[in-house]
Amino acid sequence: MPRTLCTDCGISRTTTPGRCGHACQFIRPDYAGMETQVHGRSRDPSRPGELHFGPFRRMVRAAMATPRPGAQWTGITTRIAERLLETGAVDAVLTMAPDPDDKWRPVPVLVTKPEGMARCRGMRMGYAPLLALLEPARERGYRRLAVVGIPCQVHALRRLEAELGFERLYVIGIPCSDNTTTERFHQFLNLLSDRPETITYLEFRADFYVELRFDDGRVKEIPFLLLPISKLPTDFFPLTCRTCVDYTNVLADITVGYMGGQGEQWLLVRNERGEELLSLLGDEVRLSEPGSAGKRQGPVKGFIENTKRAAGGLPLRQMPDWLRPLVGWLMPKVGPKGLEFARARVEMKASETVLHLRREQPRRMKHMVPPHVWELVRPYGLEAEPGERHDTAEPETADPETRA
Repeated sequence: MPRTLCTDCGISRTTTPGRCGHACQFIRPDYAGMETQVHGRSRDPSRPGELHFGPFRRMVRAAMATPRPGAQWTGITTRIAERLLETGAVDAVLTMAPDPDDKWRPVPVLVTKPEGMARCRGMRMGYAPLLALLEPARERGYRRLAVVGIPCQVHALRRLEAELGFERLYVIGIPCSDNTTTERFHQFLNLLSDRPETITYLEFRADFYVELRFDDGRVKEIPFLLLPISKLPTDFFPLTCRTCVDYTNVLADITVGYMGGQGEQWLLVRNERGEELLSLLGDEVRLSEPGSAGKRQGPVKGFIENTKRAAGGLPLRQMPDWLRPLVGWLMPKVGPKGLEFARARVEMKASETVLHLRREQPRRMKHMVPPHVWELVRPYGLEAEPGERHDTAEPETADPETRA
């Protein structure tokens, strides 16, 4: 049945769908408690970066010394999964592969051979019930499992981890900002090219460009400000994604993304198991310290004002058409870069959460907005209104909307 706050992580498709009531990220998340459960402690605002990115042992820029063919970046996530299978550390990897009939549609799969990870490379867009395969994995006798997932999937996995019965669980997290249905994504591709079926690669880069690659080898770069956002429906991104507070996938053992990478990947090694995962790559991976440049406050303030004017839809950009190419050219040169870009995106997502929930689901705010989000948005004048903040634990009850 339709549910306004559901990304179909897969739990509702299991034999005990009622677990959605306490597993779902969008009901009563307790990030401080969950971080302590997974990492041994919650985020510490006194540690540089943790207010924004969650608990971690170290952050690094990274790239495979020899990039993997067909990878979205250089193939770090794929190679970690391959190494887990090669070394026998896991019996299977639960991840996404492309639908045979639509390369952009994600389909959950259990991979048991290292060579099977090759077909899982690259980006896909859409919802897929990844965690629905947890029960089949257990039924097949798999006791050591690696899971590659986005934040809403990882949150549910961690809430249920103790009752799943696996001997060993490795969690490789991918940052996620805004998802949409595969059908809507095709609409977007249709606006970017008159031959969308020839697009083989799409990436929103940290230098404020979208990169497209085509099957004939062509590459096209489009500044963010020149994207045809105004032609998309206002609900292109659902409320779930516009109110997600876990961009950086804080409950994973290791987060593998790009926001702070400045052209390379950005790894947040969060716990001892995350260190174990990174160590599997040995000298196959090149590591360096993350950089940071520019100032984020201006872009974040502009995003907040545009989001307010959008009245619940996609952020509006009040800028004359003649000025867009100039600003699009200027932003990669003077805008925030590296860790400053990553902090900007996290603050934008935090602000978006407050503004959209306040408009569309105000009764949910005190349960869905964790305390650290209010700390992120306070510098921009967003403060909790009466009834919007609830920092003490309450008994958890399942929301009717989340029942299967």
